[in-house]
Amino acid sequence: MRLRAYQASDCRELAELFYNTVHTINARDYSREQIDAWAPGQADLARWNRSLQEHFSVVAVDGGILVGFGDMDETGYLDRLYVHWQHQGQGIATAICDRLEAATPGNIVTHASITAKPFFEKRGYKAVGEQRVERRGVFLTNFVMIKQR
Repeated sequence: MRLRAYQASDCRELAELFYNTVHTINARDYSREQIDAWAPGQADLARWNRSLQEHFSVVAVDGGILVGFGDMDETGYLDRLYVHWQHQGQGIATAICDRLEAATPGNIVTHASITAKPFFEKRGYKAVGEQRVERRGVFLTNFVMIKQR
């Protein structure tokens, strides 16, 4: 596996990776209604591309397949971190997170799903609040987490 910078040509495949991962991996912690609201399958690719280009975005590639991605904005907000549902537990999220964290000298904040919370806790992030966020009229629980440096 290798890490590289995001390219606009990755956008569609990353949106599909996001959809499939949420609908398989996160389904153990969220209801079907919540999963459908979180990842409805009609991604605004122009918006995704713009966001990923504006952020520091990293893509993991293994054998020519995009197996994960993550991005962080200039304030140290870790926005997205997703690993292909068939490539979980292989250190991909760790490698992406290592690269993102190395790019930011200050504290890092993320809004972690119930599913991702243990991963971030193992990395030294502390939950500072639980919140309910609305997606398409449906509420989902996540956690505001900070890694102080």
